Amino acid sequence: MGTAEEEVAALRAKAQEMREEAQRLAKEMGKEIDIKDTYSKASQAAANAPAAAPTKTQSFTPSEIQSFLSPVNFSTDTAVQQVTTLNSLSSSQNLSLWNIAATTSANTVSPSPLRPYAVSLPFLEQRTGGKITGASLGVDGEDDVSLDDFKYATIGVTLGSSALGIASLVFLPDNTGAALCYGFALVPIGWVAIGSSAPGILAGLIATVQNGRDGNDEKEDRICRHEAGHFLVGYLCGLPVRSYSTSTETGFPCVEFHPSAEGNPGRELTAEEVAVMSVVAMSGSVAEALVFDSAKGGQNDLLELEGLFKRSKEFLGAAKRQDLTRWGALASYNLLTGNKGAYEKLVDAFKAKKTVAECIAAIESD
Repeated sequence: MGTAEEEVAALRAKAQEMREEAQRLAKEMGKEIDIKDTYSKASQAAANAPAAAPTKTQSFTPSEIQSFLSPVNFSTDTAVQQVTTLNSLSSSQNLSLWNIAATTSANTVSPSPLRPYAVSLPFLEQRTGGKITGASLGVDGEDDVSLDDFKYATIGVTLGSSALGIASLVFLPDNTGAALCYGFALVPIGWVAIGSSAPGILAGLIATVQNGRDGNDEKEDRICRHEAGHFLVGYLCGLPVRSYSTSTETGFPCVEFHPSAEGNPGRELTAEEVAVMSVVAMSGSVAEALVFDSAKGGQNDLLELEGLFKRSKEFLGAAKRQDLTRWGALASYNLLTGNKGAYEKLVDAFKAKKTVAECIAAIESD
């Protein structure tokens, strides 16, 4: 033992001598540095390590959280006012999930969940266990309505028109039946003519029929999961609410966010702001795809994301936009799965058409 201790002591002395020599040489070169005995790689790594998600020291009921949020009016307060108040509540530990994606792992496997990087479609599929793909998100370049859909729709229109034409001749008076039969005979011709000149019109009709096959319960679940995905990810990223209202089309709340605390709708966006909005924009479709085979409500989100890309200070080419879109899908997947409990409570809040404060209370309460 004595020999080992002597060797350790000698090594420490040698290390100290080398540090002093390095400090002396640096001083001769005109650089003042301070190399301490306590320096170690472990201490440096600990200093540079990313912050972990904050630990909630106390629990609050939904009513208590709503009382904390009483100073905030999400309908009239500016983006700056919202962020200032919510940051204060977070600092006082009254809110534990607000803006955590910007400073912590946000309960994900990534130490920096909002740092963008190139993501391919195979990588996206692999990292999400096959749940999130280009097809499920509608970003693989394929149409929602396939050629088979057109074929079967054309066959259906032809057979239906033929049956109605025959029935009109059999069951209606001669003149009326003949006129209707002639009209029904023109329907398949008109269908083919429209499909040749404006296939998008037929694609829209087919898609509407296909979407109508979903039951009301499934449709409501899709809508609420989609909007809850946007809400949770936007909240985790620290974005202020721009609007929150009940859609006249769906009957359920829809949320929009300001891209930053400044809330200026016309200014150019920084690279960081574009990255965050990519995550928020893709979160609705990802939330749908986690439960259903494919997302059906993401077309408008993709269009809005394209508009945000055009507002970027930096030029974003096609390849960069695709990377950001796929990375946004992966980042939102990590945030949604890492905060699944809060997300499911938020889905229930959307189904009950709760207010913004009530939704935040659902997210934050135990």
